[in-house]
Amino acid sequence: MTWWPDGDNDAGRIALSALEHYAYCPRQAALIHVEGVFTDDGNTVRGQLAHERVDKPGVRATAAPGMRQHYAVPVWSRELGLYGRCDVVEIGHGTAVPVEHKIGRYQPHGPADVQVAAQAICLREMLDLDVPYGEIFTHADRRRHRVPLTDAMLSAVGETVAALRSALTAATLPPPAADRRCRRCSLLDDCLPKALNTAFDLYSPRPLGDWNA
Repeated sequence: MTWWPDGDNDAGRIALSALEHYAYCPRQAALIHVEGVFTDDGNTVRGQLAHERVDKPGVRATAAPGMRQHYAVPVWSRELGLYGRCDVVEIGHGTAVPVEHKIGRYQPHGPADVQVAAQAICLREMLDLDVPYGEIFTHADRRRHRVPLTDAMLSAVGETVAALRSALTAATLPPPAADRRCRRCSLLDDCLPKALNTAFDLYSPRPLGDWNA
């Protein structure tokens, strides 16, 4: 059960991590958050190891005067029905900035942008502070990448939440992607995208004149 500010359980709420999963692959999100399927691989284990420090709640000073880093911060949004935890929230001088840690290289406009922007939306709703942007810290190059909270980014979060909520309550799983995303997915053997696509191709009726495809 996930902690919720008014004591309710998390029924009907969407985990912030699910937004990144859905933005990467809708089927992956449904397998994890509906079917309860999750398989570790080298990347997921490296991610867990990289998160060991930020998974421990606490507060640390930064090199910048007046700034503090808060680790493993529970956040939520009643408006969007989201809950989760920020790896790091930097607070000081009337601002708060969520910092999400990732092991790979940064992908501009990628799934992680949606996740950290959703964290920022939660902080805006929770705190009487300015939350101007989010940041993604990539361990591959030890750099921070800023994610501005533009109108387009906020709309992308809202659209992803709506699409994900629909997928989580659907009677069937989304179709497999069966593209290059599958090579980096730890659920490849659980999803079986090629096998499912082959079965669909074999047993789906084709239009007249399309028998040689």
